[in-house]
Amino acid sequence: MVTKSTPKAPDDEVEESGVNVHRVHLEREPTDFFHEIRLLNAATERRVRKLLEEFRSEGKPTLFHAHDWLSLDSARELKYEYKLPMVATVHATEEGRNGGIWTETQRTIHDLEYWLTYEAWRVIVCSEFMKGEVSRTFNCPEDKIEVIHNGIDASKFRFEWPDNERARFRACLASPDEKIVLFVGRFVREKGIQVLLGAAGAILAREPGVRFVIVGGGRREVFERFVRWYGIEDRVLFTGFLSGRQLHQLYRVADVAVFPSLYEPFGIVALEAMAAGVPVVASDAGGLREVVLHGETGVTSYAGNAESLAWAVLHALEDPKRARRMCEAATDRLSRDFDWSLLARRTIGVYERVWMEFMNSWWAQETLWPVTPGAEERAERLRVRELAERGEAVAKPFPQVAVPEEPVRVSYKEHEEDAGS
Repeated sequence: MVTKSTPKAPDDEVEESGVNVHRVHLEREPTDFFHEIRLLNAATERRVRKLLEEFRSEGKPTLFHAHDWLSLDSARELKYEYKLPMVATVHATEEGRNGGIWTETQRTIHDLEYWLTYEAWRVIVCSEFMKGEVSRTFNCPEDKIEVIHNGIDASKFRFEWPDNERARFRACLASPDEKIVLFVGRFVREKGIQVLLGAAGAILAREPGVRFVIVGGGRREVFERFVRWYGIEDRVLFTGFLSGRQLHQLYRVADVAVFPSLYEPFGIVALEAMAAGVPVVASDAGGLREVVLHGETGVTSYAGNAESLAWAVLHALEDPKRARRMCEAATDRLSRDFDWSLLARRTIGVYERVWMEFMNSWWAQETLWPVTPGAEERAERLRVRELAERGEAVAKPFPQVAVPEEPVRVSYKEHEEDAGS
């Protein structure tokens, strides 16, 4: 795995799982976001070239796996030079996150996402919802797309915790007679915090002892202003960003965890709540409806509908026995459908399929990998070992051709005017 360097982490390490992690450094300070991505791809390509030359002679099955458009350029360049297959994972789309493409930055990212799906031998997504979105948005054949859910290590949430320590932790958030409604997520529109706060009045009318605990990083000033204007400042607690044990403990003391997303490719936070044994309320946006089965493993509401969300939260709060049954069903489903070992085996299955198809394709006759005759001569002709030793990145800027538009489409200027931009 090749990724960007981070403070206090080694440049190279082997995780307990056996995964080799290589962290790369940018050669200079970037001037903007896209410049940073170009520098990152150049650094990634340089590092991968050295890795490839270290084990190319072994001829073991090798492919490139790019996650989202951020690593497209390096994976694509190496794919064509070494003539090896490339797999891509699409975690979300720019169009889905923003409800459309409205700016030049969004258009650029959208185009890069298109090329990622085009260049990949197979495309992996995390939900059936994302399979449909990728196919529709990028005209990607459905039979090219694999659905492999995200997973979770549920054991992280099932630690020993004495009752007295749990009570002390909970007392920092709410009194013993209050119920905690927990939200965990980024402070962005698509996560639906505004929908939850809009539903707060209806919830408090029936359950005045509810305390809303909002966990997440980012700019929250607008939500704090709304809470003050709405007159519920004493009922809402913003904790800021939390992670690790502290976040796991917070899940464990909540009465309900709520995820009212407007757009959600999957919804791993719902898995976290299930692993902690807390009843889950979620919108029916995107992949959440595949994670939270209404009436079975949680309660779902209509996305963007505060009235529906209030009903769902009250439904979970006011019937503890039913909520407990849903928690038990959710726990069973975690081990059945979202276990990492199962998902890893499915991913390996994709790799094996791609390699088999590659070996039966004309590309295998042109590869630099020593799996067909003449590979070493082709590698010498392209001087790949020399490039790796010199630490050069030769990524050529691919032409950013816009995705062909439909015959009839409202112009972006008209979209912007409709949105009040």
